Amino acid sequence: MRDARGRDCPCQGWVHGLGRILPGMNPNPNLQTLVLGGGCFWCTEAVYKAVRGVTDVESGYSNGQAARPSYEDVCTGATGCNEVVKLVYDPAEVSIRELLEIFFVIHDPTTLNRQGNDHGTQYRSGIYFTSPEQKDTADDLIREMSQDKLFGAPIVTEVLPLAHYWPAEDYHQDFFEKNPYQGYCLAVAAPKVVKFRKTFSRLAK
Repeated sequence: MRDARGRDCPCQGWVHGLGRILPGMNPNPNLQTLVLGGGCFWCTEAVYKAVRGVTDVESGYSNGQAARPSYEDVCTGATGCNEVVKLVYDPAEVSIRELLEIFFVIHDPTTLNRQGNDHGTQYRSGIYFTSPEQKDTADDLIREMSQDKLFGAPIVTEVLPLAHYWPAEDYHQDFFEKNPYQGYCLAVAAPKVVKFRKTFSRLAK
């Protein structure tokens, strides 16, 4: 199966409403796919490209009403789509829990439809799973953090099956890598990468 950019798609095929994994959706059974929304995808992508065991990171849009939205469409707020990153990872090298622990360190899961100065439903906190194991791990971790009052405010992260994923435009891909001195990257993305490397040095490439 190929994605919208003509590449082999490792999505594992959790089907919303059917509650099962469709066979044959993942050409490489050793790899898994997870999609995360944690604010501007430039920042989230920059962090996960530095994570050991993550073999591919793609910025995109998901879990809205539009099947093939553009960036301009998403920015209107009318599509319901979230800015997300699609991670392809090897669970033998990095676990789903480790990926999610990174996620909760590099963004604020307590602010509804906002990360920093970025406002709108496209910046909401979201975990979009492609397997039951991912859902269970996310639910367990959120429950643990909530019980421990880790953030001092309720966690508003949504945990949903992946739906209507579409890759972002080419100019959004690898944005931090290509534009490290761009103003937003210096102010927002770079500190997130530094925080990741400091907190999770064992998982850094």
